[in-house]
Formats: sequence, structure tokens, C-alpha cells
Amino acid sequence: MIVHPASTFARASRATQAGVLPALALWLACALPALAQAQPLKPCRIEGAPHELQCGELRRPLDPTRPQGPQITLRYVVAPAMARRKLSDPVFLLAGGPGQSATSLIPHMLPLLARLNNRRDLVFVDQRGTGGSAPLRCDDPDPSDGGASPLADTAADPERQFAQVMACKRKLLEHPPGGAPDALRFFTTPHAMQDLDAVRRHLGAQRINLIGGSYGTRAGLEYLRQFPQAVRRAVLDGVAPPDMVLPASMSMDAQAVLEAMLSACAREAACARDHPRLREEWHQVLAGLPRRVSALHPVSGEPQTFTLTRDALLGAVRGALYSPTLVAALPEAIGQAAQGRHDGLIGLASVLTPRKPSDAPAMGMHFSVVCAEDAPRMRGPAAAAASGVGIDFGDSHARFYQRVCAQWPRGDVPEGFYAVRPAPAPVMLLSGGLDPVTPPRHGERMRQALGANAVHVVVDNAGHGVMSLGCMPDVMFRFIDAVDDTAALGLDTACAKGIPRPPAFQPLRLSKPPAPATTP
Repeated sequence: MIVHPASTFARASRATQAGVLPALALWLACALPALAQAQPLKPCRIEGAPHELQCGELRRPLDPTRPQGPQITLRYVVAPAMARRKLSDPVFLLAGGPGQSATSLIPHMLPLLARLNNRRDLVFVDQRGTGGSAPLRCDDPDPSDGGASPLADTAADPERQFAQVMACKRKLLEHPPGGAPDALRFFTTPHAMQDLDAVRRHLGAQRINLIGGSYGTRAGLEYLRQFPQAVRRAVLDGVAPPDMVLPASMSMDAQAVLEAMLSACAREAACARDHPRLREEWHQVLAGLPRRVSALHPVSGEPQTFTLTRDALLGAVRGALYSPTLVAALPEAIGQAAQGRHDGLIGLASVLTPRKPSDAPAMGMHFSVVCAEDAPRMRGPAAAAASGVGIDFGDSHARFYQRVCAQWPRGDVPEGFYAVRPAPAPVMLLSGGLDPVTPPRHGERMRQALGANAVHVVVDNAGHGVMSLGCMPDVMFRFIDAVDDTAALGLDTACAKGIPRPPAFQPLRLSKPPAPATTP
């Protein structure tokens, strides 16, 4: 999957009066129709949420420059503050992907943000193209139906995947959102952040706090660029800058984390004892592909025989590298695969499979974002600066995106989208030291670009996404809850260094066969 860049930031020069008045007229033309078409909040129940929430809808122009043109409906959910005397600055959640629904995160985020929710509303806006906001969904198979193995050739063949994406494009163009033939061009991050600000205005919030993860960090940076005075605090976890060119950088970053896993096993006594030839076994497994293998399906338990390809194996390993908890199981899974048993790798691949279709990302929205914002920079100096091909992972991921984006309707991004300027409000950037997709180097670049109002916290032993680990929920709460900016930026975050890396998984091995059962 992916994550993605964010964008520029505050306007650099003072506008003259002649420039301000036309801009104000345009803002009113866009804002008033949207506000007039907002539906009042209604009580609602969300599966997995322990209490009643408030659900709302807002009509928005598909193309914000044509406020009277085709319209789409945004869906959002508010978790009201629990305290009677709530604060006026709500927290807006920005989902990842791109393609993830913010409202689908409600069951997971409410417990994590319970302290913030005591005095602040939490607002979950399904970004245009996701969830209940004109979703650009493809006909993905139901992962719970016990179908093909996650590593089967039917699920991992690049030609089949490309054909599925093209079929998705045709389906979306047959019934485009708002009935506009060019609709897919308007599902970009800049347009989505204008939607987000329309929700802010409708809710009557003068300033908001942002929490974004993965691609949500790009969205947060873009919101900062367009609406700097509306942001009070921002927490961006797994920083994906606007100039990241993700499909080009993923190979190098995944390779670095794989190498770190292999080296860590050699340093860890128990892992080195159980897997003394781990690096050799890994290359042995790769060299033996493609090959026919047999394994038990991780959901149905039924035996299956299929062709295991190099791309399928690398995809499973790349996914596992996102989480050190899953990385801990890789030495054993690789060791088993070297002996011809692939159940472990298949099990790791299945952990990352969405449990129900509604949890899966909207891939139409995903490609609309990536093809508009990343694909144009996948060739030339920008790509060369961002990329580096891992010796194992190669460039197949980047080539697949180039192929898709050559045929996907491409939107435009505004001038300055890729330049991040000094932040007007405190921003906390979070990075996992073992992140295979948004490593700390991106967070550090953004800290420098955002200037004195940015702090960068690296959790050395964490992967992709750190806000839920150890002391980090408390750090995030204290950053947003701090009364003044100085206190927020001066927060003690040393506890992040104490979060440990999980040791390598050791399966239970019996030293001798169990004694036979006896009857009384």
C-alpha cells in the first residue's frame, strides 16, 4: 500500500487590497453554497463505538472553482466531548492510505484519544473518495470468504492486478461521482482539504487540532498550507512529505528495514542460535522462486497448492516490515520457507488483509491521489533524489504505478504544493526508526522546513505509526492539551527512547514427546 505526501504551507507574501477582494469573493462563492447545504447533525451509532455519536453530511462542489457545478456529499462523524464545559478547538482525524476511511477508524481511535475527548470534540471526516464521501471503491473480493491464499498467483500477478485496476477505472467512469465525466481528476489532497475546512466552518470552530497518520500527514501539511490560521496544533505520525515520490522510495526504505531485521537477529542470542543462517536462507528462498508450493489457507484452514512468485513473497514481507511485532515472526517464517514450509509467510500476509470489505482502502481514490501528486515526479531529478532501489525489492512497485498512472485520469495540484514553509502553529512530527515506508529522514526534513514551531520525535524501535505505543498517547495528549505553545514545544519526550523492540518469535518446541494419556 501507500501513504502520502502533504503539501506546502502559508502564503509567503502580503496580498494587496486588489488581490484580497477577488479572493474573498471567490471564497464566499465557494463557501456559502456548501454551508447552506449542510445537514444538521443527527444522533447515530457506529459499530464498535461504545456510545452514541453525531453524524453529519455536507454537500460540496466536485470542483471547488465551480461552486454551482456537480456536487458530492461528504460524510463526517463527531464524537462529542464528554465534559460539560468543553473546549472550543476540536480534534480532526486525518486517515492514511491514501484511500482509508476516517470513520472506519472510530472504534480504534476513540480509546486512544479518550483523554482528548474528555474536553474536545473528535471529528472524523471521510475524505472525498473514501467511506461515505463519494467513495471510489473497486469490486474487491471479500477477504473473509476463504478464497485464494494471500500469496497465490491469482492475487499477486502484476498483469492480473493491472487488469483489475483498469476494470475499476472503467467502472468508476461509467458512473462518476456527481455525474461528471472528468470526476476522477478532482480527488486530490488540495481539494479534500478544502472540504475539511468547510466542515470546520460548518461546526463553528475557529481553530482546530490535527492528528494525521501516514498519508494523513500529507493531508495535514496541505491543510497547513491552505489554512494556516485555522490550525492550533498538529500531530503528524509517519511523515510522508509532498515531495516524497513514494513509489520511487519504497524499495530502498523497505530494504533498509529488512537488513536491520537480519542484523538484529544476528545480534540477539536466541535468534542467532535458532537461525544461524538466516541471511543465506532468505536469499535461498528468493532464488527458488517462482515455485509451486502447498500450504494451509490462514482463514479456512483448507490445504492449497499454488505458484509462489517473487513479487508475492516480497509483498508479504514488505507488509510485515510495517510492524516490529510482525517483523519478530519473520526469522521463523523465513527459516520454515527455506525448508519448504510456507504457512508462516502466508499467515503474516493474511494479518494485513482487511477483515471486511469496508475496512479496505478505496483504491480508486488511492490512484487518483498518487497519479496526480506523485507520478509526475517519478522521473527526472525529483525521483532520482528520492529513490534508491533495494537489492531484493527492486523497482517493480514503481514500474506498476507508472504503468497505472499512464492511463489514470490525472488531476492538477496548485503551484507551491511541494514546498513546505515555516509553520505558524506547533507541529509534532513522529517517526518510527524501523519504518519501511516513511522513515525518520522524511520527518527530519520536514522539521527543518517547518522551522522553530516543529519538533521531531523518533521512536527508534518502532515501525510505521507510533502514536499508540508505550508513552506516546500521553505525549500526544500533553502536546495538544498544553495551554501555551512554548509548553507544547518544550515537552519532555525522552520516554520514546525506552520503547523496546520485540524479540524474535520462538515457537514452542517440546524437548520430548508428551506422555500418553492414561485412563483412571
